[in-house]
Amino acid sequence: MNQPEPSAPQEQDWTDGHVARWRPVLPELDPVVEGAVTRMKKLSVHLRRVREQSLLDFDLERHEFDTLHKLAGRGGSAAPSELAQDLDLAPASVTGRLDALEKRGLVRRAPAAGDRRRVVVELTDAGRTTWFGAMDVLGREEERLLGVLAPAERATLNDLLRRVMLAAEADPAAPHWYH
Repeated sequence: MNQPEPSAPQEQDWTDGHVARWRPVLPELDPVVEGAVTRMKKLSVHLRRVREQSLLDFDLERHEFDTLHKLAGRGGSAAPSELAQDLDLAPASVTGRLDALEKRGLVRRAPAAGDRRRVVVELTDAGRTTWFGAMDVLGREEERLLGVLAPAERATLNDLLRRVMLAAEADPAAPHWYH
């Protein structure tokens, strides 16, 4: 039977030390599973910190960014009811958010084409610039991190994480935001 080639020694990260500390305490601990899960958690925390800093840099609260993001995802224009659905909020909550964003000049309300009784919310140039600036900071960090992988490795990582997410989403007890 052919034995796999031993892999070359790799540079150690914080998680390697974490796993090494826990192995004597939990002998059944799978170091590969613990390492992968711990790294995913730490990367998530790192990206959250980068996002939070970008929001500070662009003078945005998280809920303001979320609203601009959902609006941008609809091409920069949406009915308030669509935003409420996208944000999973009551319409009155969205109205308050839109009032604050409109005061800051990041969105504007306009009569809907064809039905002046309805309102459409639109990103202003300032809103689009602010949203894109905050997104760009996070996007550059994501590119920096995944840039250490070759394109084929990034594709493989994406496919592997999709399989893990499908298992998480298949859990009937999973939170509704998975679906």
